[in-house]
Amino acid sequence: MELVFLLGAIVLLLALYTLKTSRGNSTAPLPPGPAPLPLVGNLHQLDKKAPFKSFLELSERYGPVLTVHLGWRRAAVIIGLDAVKEALVDQGDDFAGRGPVPFLLRATRGYGLAISNGERWRQLRRFTLMTLRDFGMGRKGMEEWIQEESQHLVARFSTTKATPFDPSYFLSCSVSNVICCLVFGQRFAYDDAHFLNLLRIISETIRFGSSPRGQLYNIIPRVMEWLPGHHHKMFAGIEELRAFIIKKIDEHRNTLSPGCPRDYIDCFLTRLDQEKDIPTTEFHYNNLVSTVLNLYLAGTETTSSTIRFALSVLIKYPKVQESIQQEIEAVIGRRCPTMDDRKSLPFTDAVLHEVQRLMDIVPMNVPHYALQDITFRGYLIPKDTIIIPLLHSVLKEEKQWATPWTFNPQHFLDHNGNFKKNPAFLPFSAGKRACVGESLARMEIFLFVVSLLQNFTFSHAGGPDSVDLSPEYSSFANVPRRYNIIAAPRS
Repeated sequence: MELVFLLGAIVLLLALYTLKTSRGNSTAPLPPGPAPLPLVGNLHQLDKKAPFKSFLELSERYGPVLTVHLGWRRAAVIIGLDAVKEALVDQGDDFAGRGPVPFLLRATRGYGLAISNGERWRQLRRFTLMTLRDFGMGRKGMEEWIQEESQHLVARFSTTKATPFDPSYFLSCSVSNVICCLVFGQRFAYDDAHFLNLLRIISETIRFGSSPRGQLYNIIPRVMEWLPGHHHKMFAGIEELRAFIIKKIDEHRNTLSPGCPRDYIDCFLTRLDQEKDIPTTEFHYNNLVSTVLNLYLAGTETTSSTIRFALSVLIKYPKVQESIQQEIEAVIGRRCPTMDDRKSLPFTDAVLHEVQRLMDIVPMNVPHYALQDITFRGYLIPKDTIIIPLLHSVLKEEKQWATPWTFNPQHFLDHNGNFKKNPAFLPFSAGKRACVGESLARMEIFLFVVSLLQNFTFSHAGGPDSVDLSPEYSSFANVPRRYNIIAAPRS
């Protein structure tokens, strides 16, 4: 009886606390939402395999700005292009905070660009954008790196001799080598066992973060730390990545020539030395390690997964693949593709945009955070609220796309067959927290896919109908299914 009374008292206190803190210090109302249960909040109302779909359903009742409780954490979910752009762009300063995602906090130890806020975020983002651009991100120098790497990728595909194979690691090697050139100043061989093991760890990390268990870790991290499970192996893998990065940093430090930086690490080490006596600097060792980890993880898996999904789409729709190849033959022929070719390949460009829209790679965005009370559309979003600008709701919004749930390149073509932009195309998010590697990812997707389609026709032994474009995992990221594909050389 005493235990029942104690549990009842705890539940009552939690409920009273929720009511007390639900409005903050403002007279403005909270965004509407379903009533939470003590401890679990609204978790019981969410699809554990695709929670963003549940947010869409709730928005039909509560509107484009709603409150949900993920366990005992309050979250504001923002739905649709108009609301998302109003938050991230029009009120960009208010919504620039990054949420303390436990999974990311554990992986980065709280340091680095991705998880930071305030002055740390401003210093690291400004430096990272400037440095990556200096080393050619979005420019001719980077284009030449990708062109060279695409030739390595084509050569690897050729070794399969039109027999079924899983392209995942070949694609990961190519994309990872591009970011490795930027960050480490070197590329790695496709058969380098250590390199392949790191790529496996990166792939498993993204898959775990998008699984129900990964989302559960973000909700009850302290409990999960005490429980057995795959997450311990996954975090051990991240420590391997960290050890690799530390080794590379030490090698750079021993061979550093401050006036002749070779890559991102050299530039950071030089800045670290220049500001070592400035108490407010964010250029220190921990931020270097975790920012390089951010760039390595994000710069490898998301882009390679997008290219892999593109190949699945083209196998699913062979006539689309054939039309792209005809366009490439007419414009480029057999020479190496360049970014200048994109404007002359409107159908190819439209297909690649539609691939990204349909894939919807980070449907819930990386969570933002209210660093202070925010007034938005007449509602109060109190300080310390997690904010989810739902990119899924933008990329699949029915009033923005003619057929939002199906593959349709016409979404990006006008009536004359020319490429047209769509303001709801936001796979890289928008505003102050938009992906720093957006221009690099766009360049890689275009040059790699065009190079592959120049040289191969892709198919699956089971035929087009055997390809399922729905994701294998769907939560933090939409992880596409893996297939053994056939790359038949083109004459």
